[in-house]
Amino acid sequence: MPFMLIIALSLHVLAAMFWAGSSFTLARTDGLGGERLFRPQMGAAVVAVLSGGYLWGQLHHGVFGTGEQILAAGALCAVIAAGVQGAIVGRAVRMLKTGADEASSRGRIAGAQRIASGLLAVTVVCMIAARFY
Repeated sequence: MPFMLIIALSLHVLAAMFWAGSSFTLARTDGLGGERLFRPQMGAAVVAVLSGGYLWGQLHHGVFGTGEQILAAGALCAVIAAGVQGAIVGRAVRMLKTGADEASSRGRIAGAQRIASGLLAVTVVCMIAARFY
């Protein structure tokens, strides 16, 4: 396997593991600590999506069979998860910094993390399933 593919795959897996794992944890802890993890999560999301795009270009260029369709559905779920977290959690974190209602902000963080967790779980299932097509 070429060196760049190994690096891209490693970055993709490590970033995605942190992103999904922290999302699952925040979803279960009612968003507690969400303001501290927001930037690292968004950074991991960017790295996961960009490295995934690179891997797609290198390994699936010009092909759109069943495996690629499943993988594309998973990628779309990941992008939507990042959008949900960026919009809803980002707004709630800003509200926390301005001294807004903490319970409401934490509820928004937890809700967004639950939505993102579900989407990221679908992403993982799609990545696994695509391997076998």
